[in-house]
Amino acid sequence: MASPLFLPAARRVGVAAFAVASLLAALPTPAAPAERPSLKIVDNRTQPAFSRADAVAQQVDVETETDSDGDGRRDTVRMRILRPKETDAGLKVATVIEASPYWGGGNDVPFHEVDLDADGLPVGRRMSGAKRLPGAIGPSVPFPGYTDNYFLPRGYAVAQVDSLGTGDSTGCPTSGGHNETLGAKAAVAWLGGRARGWDLDGRPVSASWSTGNSAMMGISYNGTLPTAVAATGVKGLKAIVPISGISSWYDYYRANGGVVAPGGYQGEDTDILAKGVYSRADREICGPVLDGLTADQDRVSGDWSPFWAERNYLPGVRNIRAGVFLVHGGNDWNVKTQHFGQLWDALKKHDVPRKLWLHQAGHTNPMPLRMEEWLAQLHQWFDYWLYDLDNGALDAPPVDVEQADFTWRTQSDWPARGTRDVTLWLDEDGLAPLPARPAKQSLTDAGRTVRAEKLVAAPDVEHANRLAYTTGPLAKEVRVNGVPIVSVRASLEGTSPYVTALLVDYGSDTRASAGTIADTSRLICYGEGIPGDTGCTYRTRHRTESADFKIVSRGWLDARNRHSPARQDKVVEGREYRLKWDMQPQDYVFKKGHRLGVVLISTDYDHTLRYPAGTRMSVRTGISSVTLPVIR
Repeated sequence: MASPLFLPAARRVGVAAFAVASLLAALPTPAAPAERPSLKIVDNRTQPAFSRADAVAQQVDVETETDSDGDGRRDTVRMRILRPKETDAGLKVATVIEASPYWGGGNDVPFHEVDLDADGLPVGRRMSGAKRLPGAIGPSVPFPGYTDNYFLPRGYAVAQVDSLGTGDSTGCPTSGGHNETLGAKAAVAWLGGRARGWDLDGRPVSASWSTGNSAMMGISYNGTLPTAVAATGVKGLKAIVPISGISSWYDYYRANGGVVAPGGYQGEDTDILAKGVYSRADREICGPVLDGLTADQDRVSGDWSPFWAERNYLPGVRNIRAGVFLVHGGNDWNVKTQHFGQLWDALKKHDVPRKLWLHQAGHTNPMPLRMEEWLAQLHQWFDYWLYDLDNGALDAPPVDVEQADFTWRTQSDWPARGTRDVTLWLDEDGLAPLPARPAKQSLTDAGRTVRAEKLVAAPDVEHANRLAYTTGPLAKEVRVNGVPIVSVRASLEGTSPYVTALLVDYGSDTRASAGTIADTSRLICYGEGIPGDTGCTYRTRHRTESADFKIVSRGWLDARNRHSPARQDKVVEGREYRLKWDMQPQDYVFKKGHRLGVVLISTDYDHTLRYPAGTRMSVRTGISSVTLPVIR
């Protein structure tokens, strides 16, 4: 008999296989791999499926491409993130970012004097310091705003970013300079795996939980940074929502060669704003940078220069890869309506996917004004661009306009299709449809001491300090939507180089103003709350004013810049020049029975520099005009 050690080869293999199988059978059965968490999507819409209260909190210092404080190291921006806890178990999410220079609080900074020969007069307004928001972050720490309450449960991360020179970031604030753009851009790049980041202990960290897709949104400065970053063409930024944002900083602090203040902030400029938000720990290192702003912004000539070209985002619109949801208020005199108007035109020119909301309020967030519709459209916009859901975000008319009675209409473009230019001529007897025999009329500038609202009142009464031209009572309502253009033949004698035009609606009425009022009768809950942040808010309604007139639009020109905002040409006293300049774009209905008026003054108390009163401005009527974009 053969020895067991010498069994045929085939049989030996079988015995070995049986032994192994027996051994495996005796071992515990491994658990099936856990299913990776995923978004809950119903009807191509992300649904609440994640807990705001259980969110993962994270802080990251992200390396930028710039060294704006000159310390030999690249600047970093602090990013505070909340994300669904399921991201630690494999869930990949997109991120909604709000970058801001205000998270770290602010400083009390004196404004520039605007009365140019005001020796001994008190300093103007000051930029008051804002309360510093808590630097700590955790699931139970409230996040400002509503994006965490609404979007995190639907499968989004939300993030705050301290702009350069502010809060826990390094670098220097520069009021719209390229370094600030690179700072916010770095956050987008880190989410896409294209920038380095470290936790607060200095250990390298990556956004392994991120899809690489992000959106940026915010209001004012926070609404300016999204446009700036998108104009770089950065990969991964899929959507932006600029609300009352700046599209060119020259048009925020200047106008047609003149030094012009944002409404309510006479004497502010790029250096004042940068000093006001300079809240990083090292309060000395940025001194030379801030001094450079004071020198380069040029409050003497007000001319366009490379300093302002760096802060102009319009040429970069051709690079934008994101869907743009643009929002602005018709009564916003801080970030004036020119900013949305010229950005919208550039988006159209370069065929950037876009959407526009125009409301009747001022420098404010539209969310509490039209809460359910705002959240629905914003949610649809983010789902479409960040999660590629086929939800029809681009199928509806792209423009929503709030009307004078606070109802909303949709339209296919802005200005509305069918809008045509209508020219009215400044005549001795008012505004006429045809040119007339030229005549000379004059005013004496008193804007140094009198606000424009007083100068436009009672247009039928002669007033030495203004020239007023009106139509007769309108036979039907007239909707102006677009940019009014003023063209006058005029001369100046005196110290002020400013000419100001005001478009006025004359007629007793109750109209929307810039402010809003909270309706505290009912609290509306829009998202998931935590202690200290209920996820609820009050609706707001428009503040209204009853008056005999309303200044609808304004426009300013430094007569020395009549040929170009980039250079001055001498003004010879008493010599007539053809002066042409734009007013702020508007969408406004002049009601039947009201009168449409144009008022000319020199100094605009709340906006322009104030030269000594007394400049004489003479206008040649009959050949001077205003051109209005009117929808028939």
